Amino acid sequence: MVESKSGQGIKRRKITFSLESADADEVIVTGDFNNWDPKKHPMKKDENGNWIKTVMVLPGKYEYKFLVDGQWKEDPKNKDLNSNCFGTYNNILNVMAK
Repeated sequence: MVESKSGQGIKRRKITFSLESADADEVIVTGDFNNWDPKKHPMKKDENGNWIKTVMVLPGKYEYKFLVDGQWKEDPKNKDLNSNCFGTYNNILNVMAK
């Protein structure tokens, strides 16, 4: 838990990412919340071909993307986008405090 200046704790929120990609061999979720590190949050495939990963993040606004077999992919379930410096788009995740 991180302490705020007012002395109240700021709790991390549990966020579950999912991506349907039955043919993929590897899917990783990366973004501002993990410094775009492709080693931090590999996803696991379920029996239906859905890739899932739950991460704990502090409240705030984050950009993220999926790395699917080495290729960047936007989250098709999230239409909230921001252009990036590579001429493509990142998805935006807003995590609210409780």
